[in-house]
Amino acid sequence: MGSKNIKLPKINFSHEDLKPDTLEWNQVKSQVYKALVEYGCFEAFFDKIPINLQKSIFEVSQEFFDLPIQTKLKNISTKPFSGYVGQYHSSIPLYESMGIIDSNIPHKAEKHTQLLWPQGNPSFCKTIQSYLEQLSKLDQTIRRMIVESLDKNIVTILYQNQVKGLEILTKDGQWINVDPTPDTYTVMIGDSLHAWTNGRMHATFHRVMMRGNEARYSIGLFSKPKAGYIIKAPKELVDEDHPLLFKPFDFHEFLAFGYTEEDMKYDFSLKAYCGV
Repeated sequence: MGSKNIKLPKINFSHEDLKPDTLEWNQVKSQVYKALVEYGCFEAFFDKIPINLQKSIFEVSQEFFDLPIQTKLKNISTKPFSGYVGQYHSSIPLYESMGIIDSNIPHKAEKHTQLLWPQGNPSFCKTIQSYLEQLSKLDQTIRRMIVESLDKNIVTILYQNQVKGLEILTKDGQWINVDPTPDTYTVMIGDSLHAWTNGRMHATFHRVMMRGNEARYSIGLFSKPKAGYIIKAPKELVDEDHPLLFKPFDFHEFLAFGYTEEDMKYDFSLKAYCGV
């Protein structure tokens, strides 16, 4: 069970004057850096997404997951973060997910939609694209601040319905409850950014512990490097006090490793895959 006494940092990204090279920007950037070094994640207050759109994104999610299993299975994929995944392990029989790569690109979202609704579903596509258009602005701001702080990886931004369950593991081994609110988004960094910063930023572990009978929905935006990009710590981040921790690696090859039986043997996939 997660601790109720420790809370993730909350950072406000809703300031009207939050622009590069301003005092406000530098203050928020400093908060982002400290949070990612200590926790590997934080809660972002971001009020640019209208309430009706926040509500709609969960409604279309439910619309998808309420489809018959035979219909959802039409949209399966061997690519990570893509297609329908569900009921694949007896230990988590209720888990389901659906990923759409480049879902902010209209024709790609429509392609997925047509597999599920042959007659089309314009409302589904419009809702997803409108939501991602706004959330991508937050993603771009955070990634720019990270690069400025250190002189890419996956950055994950989660938005949850008001059902608790998400827990974050701290550096000292304590689980923190993440209590969702309508105006906050949980931002987490992944292993690749941990490697790119030569261990300076902490890649957090997280889990979901469900209690009760209410369905939990979580909408995630995952940003990742382009195909063929090699993750390598800049030489400025490697010295006697900070020796190189990870060998250079291809992000997509590492991602594929995470879906193998070999990966299941290790608690820390990144170290097993490319640790020095």
